[in-house]
Amino acid sequence: MTQLTLALAKGRTAKDSIHLLKKANITFPDFHEKSRKLVFYNEDQSIKMIYVKAVDVTTYVEQGAADIGIVGRDNILESEADLYELLDLHIGKCRFVVASLKDIELIQGNPLKVASKYTNVTKKFFARKGIPVETIKLNGSVELAPIINMSDCILDIVETGNTIKENGLTIIDNGEYISTRLVVNKASFATKTEQIQTVIQQLKRALEDSE
Repeated sequence: MTQLTLALAKGRTAKDSIHLLKKANITFPDFHEKSRKLVFYNEDQSIKMIYVKAVDVTTYVEQGAADIGIVGRDNILESEADLYELLDLHIGKCRFVVASLKDIELIQGNPLKVASKYTNVTKKFFARKGIPVETIKLNGSVELAPIINMSDCILDIVETGNTIKENGLTIIDNGEYISTRLVVNKASFATKTEQIQTVIQQLKRALEDSE
């Protein structure tokens, strides 16, 4: 049997992703979150899992180093990778928001300086509103940018919004809701269709059992 390679995102959704895979009867006996290993195998060696940073999952899948991947839609949108997004796993639900210290009006034609980890998403979001933006790329503590007058506002993902509130910011606009998805390399989907469809059906059944 041809082996599938699965790229799994480290971080906030990893535990829930592993739990869902287990419910789908896809288990990796040697895996635990604190392990320094990066490669794991399921019981019959039919699936090799590589455990990588969330921002890299789409790259591994697009380049064919992984056949399938489990990663948040925020990273899919930001990467603009050429791959198939085939299944919503309903994990890590959150949404994009725009937040600021000031009561900024998002008016067409009024330029803004926006700090975000998601610069591609930011440009597209404001382009749809006809607002020119200068983006500032930050990888963490994005909420700090408006506080120190580095930016007018931020675009980030939130689950509860507590971090934004605790730093004195207010949500002034909402973007799309996002969650964790199963993504597939286009060539792999053609050459390993049966194995990939088997994984998809196993995950679908696990999701249905969770409802």
